[in-house]
Amino acid sequence: MRSASLRRAKWHRHADALRAPATMRDWLTTPGSLTARLVKSSAAFRVRRLHQQAALCALEEAGPIGLPRRERVWEREVLLCCDGRPVVFGHTVVPMSATAADWPLFSALGERSLGTTLFYDPKVVRGTLEFARLRRGHPLVDKLDKALGGELQGNVFYARRCVYRRRQGLLMVTEVFLPAVLDLGATPITRNET
Repeated sequence: MRSASLRRAKWHRHADALRAPATMRDWLTTPGSLTARLVKSSAAFRVRRLHQQAALCALEEAGPIGLPRRERVWEREVLLCCDGRPVVFGHTVVPMSATAADWPLFSALGERSLGTTLFYDPKVVRGTLEFARLRRGHPLVDKLDKALGGELQGNVFYARRCVYRRRQGLLMVTEVFLPAVLDLGATPITRNET
């Protein structure tokens, strides 16, 4: 059985706490839409939807999305691919209590990026980014490994998460960065770009 310390991450409000390499820190702290930056950094961008279904949220996700304990949520998982290579694993959870009025396009996203709706809807309020180092044994790393057919390379992965609010609805997006994102190079995005 894996230790509980591997299954829960320590989330920080500052990326500096991770001591990530400068190039990875640059990706972690991307202001605005990560999707927009990935599109600009590659010739071909694609969202590969893994699933969107009801699931039990992780213990570390419950509090930030307003749940008193682990409960069933709507879960969406995708791989963001640049030039045919997965570079980011996206994991989104929405409480079952959220209504279609809160998140009108969530159920119909298909292979479209969630970022395209979050950053262009004036009713969406973005919370504070949090950052973590995830190790093998963490549920998100296990899911990522499964999505890649057991071919995930490395033992430590950098991630960020953020809670978004629209009307009364909360939604949390966690992005786990694969080492391949570093091959895209640094493409600075100004703070006023989305």
